[in-house]
Amino acid sequence: MSRKKLLLAAGLSLALPAQAETLYELSGKVTAEARYFTQDAQFPQQDYSSNLSFTVEPEFYWEWNEGIDSLTFTPYLRVDENDNERTHGDIRELSWIHIGEDWELRTGLRKVFWGVTEFQHLVDVINQTDSVEDFDGEDKLGQQMINLSLVRDWGIVDLYLLPGFRERTTIGKNGRLRSGLVVNNDLASYESSAGENHIDTALRWSHTLGDFDLGAYWFHGTNRDPKLLLKNSNGTTYLAPYYEQMDQIGFDLQATIDSWLWKLETINRDTQSENYWAAQGGVEYTFYGIRNSSADVGVLLEYGWDERGENADAAIQNDLFIGARLTLNDVDSTEMLAGMSHDLDYDSESFIIEASRRYGNNWKLSLDGRFFSSDNPADLSYNIKQDDHLQITVERYF
Repeated sequence: MSRKKLLLAAGLSLALPAQAETLYELSGKVTAEARYFTQDAQFPQQDYSSNLSFTVEPEFYWEWNEGIDSLTFTPYLRVDENDNERTHGDIRELSWIHIGEDWELRTGLRKVFWGVTEFQHLVDVINQTDSVEDFDGEDKLGQQMINLSLVRDWGIVDLYLLPGFRERTTIGKNGRLRSGLVVNNDLASYESSAGENHIDTALRWSHTLGDFDLGAYWFHGTNRDPKLLLKNSNGTTYLAPYYEQMDQIGFDLQATIDSWLWKLETINRDTQSENYWAAQGGVEYTFYGIRNSSADVGVLLEYGWDERGENADAAIQNDLFIGARLTLNDVDSTEMLAGMSHDLDYDSESFIIEASRRYGNNWKLSLDGRFFSSDNPADLSYNIKQDDHLQITVERYF
């Protein structure tokens, strides 16, 4: 852990008072994950078809001053069988929250999520992606921040000061679901002379108007998505991350009208190398009480667009998504999501299925499947075309 994080942890620990009225809770989960790859590996040093990993994620929670002040500490550790880069630890959260009459102050390492669409979250910009966890970009590293949230009749305004940057985690040479060239984070470089110590800022407004949930923001700071440059180190060619500075504005909208959910996310990103617009939008319709049962079925349709087209360094630039979500609404929280994406430029496809069910009060079983089809080397998904896999996850909550 860096000196900066140690100082932050020590400072936050001082916020805890030595009072009898302090409420303390311990919760969390331990996880066992097994993956089975249905095809031979595409690249050298990936000569395995199965992979085991284990995680532990406890959460320590303190509350005092009748709930006005609270502190949450959530460390995270994964141990992976084959990929040393996937074996890693993080502090997902170490934050103190103070609640005022019409404001909140949140200080420390935290995770902040923005977004409404199902298959891609364009507007989610605060936290860095923990990409060794999964290829879908849903997992995030904790971000150092001071966040002042102001509650007004005309909306909620969030002000962010982000002192320090987290580099994206990347899959190692023995890992699967990666490109042919390995990303070497030791070769990372920055546009800003401050490097990882650059102080980023963000401003977000959110509000609900009748059936519409609205959000808009401006972000100034280090781009969470690095450019990947070819570099040679000790006779080996690697991909080296280069982190530009950027200004990004974003907008998200969700409208709930009867059984319909209309969703839209759009951004404009301005960096030294490019300025472009991107958007993800779609609709979800839910059939409630199928055959007079408690089960619901939602049908999803989304489209992802990137102004850069085939020149985009993003996997989604002209893609259509369809899917369905089954929710049984039973005591075991049984649910399933199945979806397919089709790239209209490269004619490639991917299919996902995610199913989960709780067992008792402490256990959860999940089954995930990811399958890819790509024949064009210019398509980013071509790198994982032989990484079809099934994943079984067992979680024990405490």
